[in-house]
Amino acid sequence: MTNIELSRYQDPLVIQRVLRAARTIAIVGLSGNALRASHFVGFYLQRHGYRVIPVNPRESEILGERSYSDLHEVPERVDIVNVFRAPSALPEIAGQAVAIGAGCLWTQFTVINEEGARIAEHAGLTVVMDRCIKVEHARYLGRMHWLGLNTGQISAVRGGLQ
Repeated sequence: MTNIELSRYQDPLVIQRVLRAARTIAIVGLSGNALRASHFVGFYLQRHGYRVIPVNPRESEILGERSYSDLHEVPERVDIVNVFRAPSALPEIAGQAVAIGAGCLWTQFTVINEEGARIAEHAGLTVVMDRCIKVEHARYLGRMHWLGLNTGQISAVRGGLQ
């Protein structure tokens, strides 16, 4: 991997536009294990109104949704392809994202691959790289909370040791 300038793939205005426009998110590498980060991200996105489509050949169903072996199998339009895979898998996933007409290729923290970004960009996809979609959603559209969920409680009372 070469030294890639990541700031061009992390523009806050682009991130906000993508998140606001999206309705359907295919998560490549979504795990059925509730303790994995990908599972929690998928759960969070579902709770915030997105249609989450699992893409994992090892699972038949995740988060109540049918899981697909790859993006080519997904039978509906995908706005964002969110990637929880090794960086070396990104060029192939980017090619699949282009082939299905996705609008955005979004890679999670540390999933950085210049060739994958180039494939998606040359086909007109928006690319967000090395950013957690859950964190960015909470930052711009939701409310940040240490559990990752909006507790619905607002208080001016200081919490102290009990």
